Amino acid sequence: MDKPDSRKRVALVLLCAAVFLDSMDLSLMGVALPAIGRDLSLSGGMLQWLVSGYAVAYGGFLLLGGRMADLFGRRRMFLLSLAVFAAASLVGGLLSDGWALVVTRVVKGLAAALTAPAALSLITTTFTEGARRNRALGVYALAGATGYSGGLIASGLLTEVSWRLVFFFPVPIALLVLVLAPLALPRVERSHSTARGFDGAGAVTITAGVLLLVYALTETTWPAGAAAVLLLVAFVLIERRQQLPLVPLRVFSSRSLVTANLAALAWACATIGWQFAAVLYLQQVQEVQDYGALATGLGIVPMGLAIVVTANLAGRLISRWGLGRTAAVGMLIQAAGILLFLRAGATADYIAVLLPALLVHGVGNGLSFPSLNIAAVGGLPDEQQGLASGLITSSIQIGAGIGVALLASLMATGGPGLDGYRLAFLVAGCFSLLGATIASIGLRTRVSHKTQARA
Repeated sequence: MDKPDSRKRVALVLLCAAVFLDSMDLSLMGVALPAIGRDLSLSGGMLQWLVSGYAVAYGGFLLLGGRMADLFGRRRMFLLSLAVFAAASLVGGLLSDGWALVVTRVVKGLAAALTAPAALSLITTTFTEGARRNRALGVYALAGATGYSGGLIASGLLTEVSWRLVFFFPVPIALLVLVLAPLALPRVERSHSTARGFDGAGAVTITAGVLLLVYALTETTWPAGAAAVLLLVAFVLIERRQQLPLVPLRVFSSRSLVTANLAALAWACATIGWQFAAVLYLQQVQEVQDYGALATGLGIVPMGLAIVVTANLAGRLISRWGLGRTAAVGMLIQAAGILLFLRAGATADYIAVLLPALLVHGVGNGLSFPSLNIAAVGGLPDEQQGLASGLITSSIQIGAGIGVALLASLMATGGPGLDGYRLAFLVAGCFSLLGATIASIGLRTRVSHKTQARA
């Protein structure tokens, strides 16, 4: 028997609150990084791990999270991983050692990777297929998108008081969900057919490989880079031999899926890496303009609004232009916004210089992100939609980790003052141009009505 609609709505709110926290935690560090670095005397490389550690663990274990939800129970996995997320947040706010903070961020990324697929599968099993499920999934997607934008703004407001509040802020929200969720979430018995095991070796090798790759980019050490390559090769070999692989390699026969994931990797390297560099620039180089944490957070608001408005119009443009052209145009516009930051000097005016760059970047971001997500899921049959969604999310998170690490390294080696930041902005813009090229060449120009409805 179906549960009353009111109980289902409560369950949806709770599940969306969890994915809101997962998305917000990626951006919540952004504005707080300079304050953390000053208070704890941390290097730029250490600061970037507070972002990269979370993003890479999230992306690397996301696909495994779906299998674990099927194996151990979606409801149980959701509650357990959210509890770990809250505990890691609380511990992080109490610590004052750099590497210990990084460990809490990695643990939170792992917990988020287990929470997100459990929450999504609980929505699809709670709401029957059709209009109600589509509306629920729309709310779920909106919660993730607003969580990232909200994190940038909240980071500025909280850091103005204390950067430790950035760690503490998710705790009461997570605890509230943990108290209410057992009363509202459905008790669904896991199927015996799903309890056949999961590809732990694949998840460990891909995550360790990417973590080592990020470390190699940050510390410019070739042994770590060589070990990363070996682990990534091992991951491919494991997936070829596994009976139930984490990523069945046959899915890469879909040209649109491969193209969308490569473009999304470049997209995340560009936009997340640029945001990391831009926030540090505003607070460290632009100190003469008094860009503190609060001013930085408020200054980013127009970019967030531009993303939301443009994303709502993206569907119409996709119908008219096609996926490839819309994604490519979006990433070209995004690149223009990033490269406009090259105009910024030590005393750049917000209205004349910074605001146009933020708005242009937001418009491009709002066009490219939906296009890449639709392309990633449009090339596979219905039974592989979960895998396709997990792959595109993993590509974005891993791209975020690599982009932040690479740009942090460039800022450190590019010289003091503006030179390092300008080099980082230039490389971020090139990543966006690379993504535009990949999308324009590899994505099909038309999108079916079925793909539009699914996306």
